[in-house]
Amino acid sequence: MMVHFTKMNGAGNDFILIDNREGKVAIGPKEAARLCHRQLGIGADGLLLLVPAKAGKAEWAWDFYNSDGSMADMCGNGARCFARFIQRQTGAKERTTFETGAGVITGIFNGERVQVNLTAPRDLKLDAKIALKQGAESIHSLNTGVPHAVLFVPDADKAMVQGLGAEIRYHADFAPKGTNVNFVQILGPNSIRVRTYERGVEGETLACGTGVTAASLISARLNGWKSPVQVRVQGGDLLEVGWREESGSFSDVTLTGPADFVFEGTINLG
Repeated sequence: MMVHFTKMNGAGNDFILIDNREGKVAIGPKEAARLCHRQLGIGADGLLLLVPAKAGKAEWAWDFYNSDGSMADMCGNGARCFARFIQRQTGAKERTTFETGAGVITGIFNGERVQVNLTAPRDLKLDAKIALKQGAESIHSLNTGVPHAVLFVPDADKAMVQGLGAEIRYHADFAPKGTNVNFVQILGPNSIRVRTYERGVEGETLACGTGVTAASLISARLNGWKSPVQVRVQGGDLLEVGWREESGSFSDVTLTGPADFVFEGTINLG
């Protein structure tokens, strides 16, 4: 079966998008992993299918696969790309809404940049001492739709993202599902740089929207910053995280950044 696809990227985090509103495309974990494979398929960090809303709480919904074929609840960069894809496929004007595993997301369009809301963060833990091969480290964590660990480093360029990221991702303290891992360098007031080891990709990506968000909120809490925070990601783009804080809790969290079309084509699912 020949299937039309669109390739997009959000700050370097890349995705395959397929319009499956008619339900004619049969893709499961095995097919998703093959399409995302960078040598044997199209190549991407994830695959997103546009499908009709399932719970009646939004206009549309997504089926979202990580590059290893596992399903994911949420992805900030993917959400921005998905919103622009909806805009192009359906003619949406100023905004659109869609259901994810983490809740309903609203995308607001501003040219090639998109602002998406994120679900209310939960499970904030600060200064947890985690035993690692290199010794005990102070690691913070927050769920911004998916779980994230945050480790502050003096120089992001020198961070051992692959090795240390994998160790923390699979650490017993984050069992059974594991966690994404963010290495964060403070650049100045309300300004950070983030590198992320992504669960499901099992390696570093050029950006991670939910990771950027977790890193920003934890940095703000520890340093007394107010909204927003500017974030430089590994792909070189600048993202912005905004929020409101009431009674010590974060709400109305937003992520703003680019969502770019790269190319499109057809592929035989076989």
